[in-house]
Amino acid sequence: MAFVFTYHKVKFKLDQIAKIKKWVEAVAKTEKRTVGGINFVFVNDDELLKLNKQYLKHNSYTDIITFDYTEGKAISGDIFISIDRVKDNAKKFKAKFEDELHRVMIHGVLHLCGYKDKSPKDAKEMRKKEHNSLSKRVF
Repeated sequence: MAFVFTYHKVKFKLDQIAKIKKWVEAVAKTEKRTVGGINFVFVNDDELLKLNKQYLKHNSYTDIITFDYTEGKAISGDIFISIDRVKDNAKKFKAKFEDELHRVMIHGVLHLCGYKDKSPKDAKEMRKKEHNSLSKRVF
C-alpha cells in the first residue's frame, strides 16, 4: 500500500498524514478494495486549470481531477487537488478548511473505487458516500 503526497506551486503541507492513510485504507476496505498506490498532488488553481483543459477539455476551475489506474480490487491513481478551490469552497459552504479538504480527498478515492458523479443520481450517491466516509475519520 503506497501513498505519495506531492506539493506543486502551492504553499501547503498536509497534516496528520499517518491518520489520513489509515482513514483512506479503511474507506477502501469498506468498499471491498485495497490501496495499491495513490498519489495526492496538491496544486494551485492555475495548475489544475491547465490539467482540466489538457485532459478533460474543460476551460473551468475545479477542486479535483482524478486519474484512475485501478486494476482489479487494488485502487490506484493520481488525485490532483486545488488548494485554492478547497479554501474558496470552505468559505462558500461555511465549512472548516480541513473538512472540505478531506471531503475532496475522499471524493477522489471514491472515484478510484468506481463511483461516478456526472448524473444527478450518481452525484447523490457520491455525496452519501462522502458523508459516510467523513463520519469514519478518527482525527
